[in-house]
Parts: sequence; structure tokens; C-alpha cells
Amino acid sequence: METLILLGLLFLLMWALLIRPQQRRVRQHQDLLASLQAGDRVVTAGGILGRITEIDDEALTLEVDTGVKLRMVRGSISRKIEPTSAVSGPDAPPSA
Repeated sequence: METLILLGLLFLLMWALLIRPQQRRVRQHQDLLASLQAGDRVVTAGGILGRITEIDDEALTLEVDTGVKLRMVRGSISRKIEPTSAVSGPDAPPSA
């Protein structure tokens, strides 16, 4: 009986430390892929930076430089590059 309880606790510990965080990362990546739109700046899993010009269900076209476009699988996008907002006023850092 004690062994069964210990095995159950070990399973719960493994679920909490390994399985649940991985499920959360998968869900976040799926949400990211669902939110992609033309014009978004992104980084691919291979480290390529670019802007999405065309997108469909399975693939997208990424412009990496003027006139240089790559067609790639949508799942290869690892993250979006969020535009930074310009700070102005008294809180703005001094310009050099």
C-alpha cells in the first residue's frame, strides 16, 4: 500500500515538474502561430529575422531583406518581435 502511494506521489511530482510546463509551452506556441498576420516582424527557429508578407494555413512568406523572400512552414516561427514604443517627454533618455 505504501509503495502504491509513493508511486502516485512520484507521478504527480513528475507531472507538475515536466509534463505541465511542456503543455503550457506548446499552448503558447499554438497561440502565437494563430495570431500571426501579414506585417508582423518575427524570428524563426533558425534565427532568421524578417517580416511576414503573405500567410496561409500552413506556410508563410518572410521578407528578410528588400526583395529577398523566403517561403517557410508556419510552425518554424519561434516568436514575434514586438515594436518598441518611442519614449518622449521628461522620462526620455538623453539623446547623444
